[in-house]
Amino acid sequence: MSFPKSRNWLWYLLPANTAAEGLHTVLPLYVIFLGGGINEISVIAALHYGAAAFGSIFWGKVIDRFHVRRAVLLVSFFVILLCCIWLYFTKSLDALFVISPIIGFFVVGKNPITHLLVMESAQKNKWGWLFARTSIIATFGMLGALVIGTIGSLYFDLSPYFLICATASGIAIVLSMTIKESRFNLERSSVAHSIHALAYSITHFHFVFLKIPELYDFRHIITIFKGKVSDEIGILFLTNFLFYFGSNIYFTAYTPFLKSFNFSDSAVFLIYMIQTSMMIAIFFVVPRLISKVGEERATMIAYAPRIIAVLIAGLLVPLMFGIGTFVVAIISACLMVVAFSIFSTSSSVIFFKSIPQGFEGKYLGVNSSITGIGVFGGALVTGQLTNLFGYTVSFLASSVILAASFVLFRLYLRYRLSHRNV
Repeated sequence: MSFPKSRNWLWYLLPANTAAEGLHTVLPLYVIFLGGGINEISVIAALHYGAAAFGSIFWGKVIDRFHVRRAVLLVSFFVILLCCIWLYFTKSLDALFVISPIIGFFVVGKNPITHLLVMESAQKNKWGWLFARTSIIATFGMLGALVIGTIGSLYFDLSPYFLICATASGIAIVLSMTIKESRFNLERSSVAHSIHALAYSITHFHFVFLKIPELYDFRHIITIFKGKVSDEIGILFLTNFLFYFGSNIYFTAYTPFLKSFNFSDSAVFLIYMIQTSMMIAIFFVVPRLISKVGEERATMIAYAPRIIAVLIAGLLVPLMFGIGTFVVAIISACLMVVAFSIFSTSSSVIFFKSIPQGFEGKYLGVNSSITGIGVFGGALVTGQLTNLFGYTVSFLASSVILAASFVLFRLYLRYRLSHRNV
């Protein structure tokens, strides 16, 4: 379906996500290429996620104060382009500890702008449709990066891949120049008032700070540790924390884990390409599943493939050999993305319904904070955990944490039901 001219800006997402996903996939491989291991990958990933969280706050504040869109996109894409060129020329592992957080900080610059452009480009009853198209375009950009990596790494080492990412960023710059600043400026707080915007945000970005939370805003979590439950939302926050903490242990470890079995760079790219293709396919199934079984049951269902995926990686992959190792690795990766597609969408609906009117910014800020801590912490502990006990123990720890998240979610549902019956 062709888009109206007023929505041509959508296409900057294609090269922007090609560059972002390309860098996300290639950086762990490049760390290994330069002689690093799981420790270095763990720290570099944590720095990236930490910088992304701060970047989400910074760019949101810039947009709120100055109401600029195009300038933020141009600056973000230009810095990423420079980082790609820097990566192409560097052979220093130490440089990646600097480059990765810079990329993390600037790669999120497009996120709040994408929200606003979608919501300003269509009537409210069309937001769901436009966010869906935005997701598809962004995902195809990710897929393009992995296709290029799969084919290119058969013939070249990893360095030329950074020039591909630089080219994609350059194309994103050109496409962003077509965006015109509008006199009509939608407030970013509108994100919290739209289930479609909120679901898109949580699924693609994790970090959405409409308001920087204060210590008091974490009271629902703090009271739980004091042996009290002031509101079921506190249990939901902890549920999300454990989900992302446990999941990111898996994601941080998976690339070096595959390389430890002598997977080629092309094979690693291929696994992630198949995973992304699965994500595109499941995208059309998830809304039907949620409408059929409800968001609560859908969220519970999502835990099963994710825990199974982690256990497959930890217990089954090491027992396989030859093509069997490759096939099982693909199954594990695909189950992870199936689980996330269901969880992110269904939990977004639950979270949206749980937010009291007038507290949207605070609750979203707290949720983003604990999600960020979970993602950061999961990446950071992976290196030490794996070095001390090996990949199998790391994956088992991930599965236990995910199981704990599932238990907390069941408690959340039980507490919410009992609370409403009082």
